[in-house]
Amino acid sequence: MSETTRRCVCPGSYDPVTLGHMDVFRRASALYDEVVVAVMHNPAKRGTFTVQERQDLLHQSLADLPNVRVKVFARTLLVDVCREVGAQAILKGLRSDTDFAYELPMALMNRQLTGIETVFLPAAPELGHLSSSLIREVASLGGDVSQMVPEPVLEPLLARVARRGDGGDDQRRQ
Repeated sequence: MSETTRRCVCPGSYDPVTLGHMDVFRRASALYDEVVVAVMHNPAKRGTFTVQERQDLLHQSLADLPNVRVKVFARTLLVDVCREVGAQAILKGLRSDTDFAYELPMALMNRQLTGIETVFLPAAPELGHLSSSLIREVASLGGDVSQMVPEPVLEPLLARVARRGDGGDDQRRQ
């Protein structure tokens, strides 16, 4: 893509990706020429899915969005991710005023560090309650999460929480 390509980064752990995330990616793909879904990974933390599994599930879930790509980053500042991929903006979905209060200081710090702007998209009302951790918990207790995650995520998620017996971090995995 050219230097005038409008590109944003949507950072997150995506453990697992939810329909709320997917809504943000779809809307971002209509606003930007390219959307980079940045799987931010801290190797010291264990997740439900490995980084490779998260990347694979995102690829499967995003197959119908040709201007959205997935890239993994570990132990790096988000502003450095943006610089590396040539993004002009960070795009974040907001579910509530709590999310805004959490995200605003980071947005201001990122702008101070490099001048990069953060764009906030409000969650669709019907998806605003979704979070990866809550979905993991509901799934681990036998609740129906089929309307909360993309189709490629459902079976692997159910298999993983059934094998582990809970929705918390698995300290044995990576």
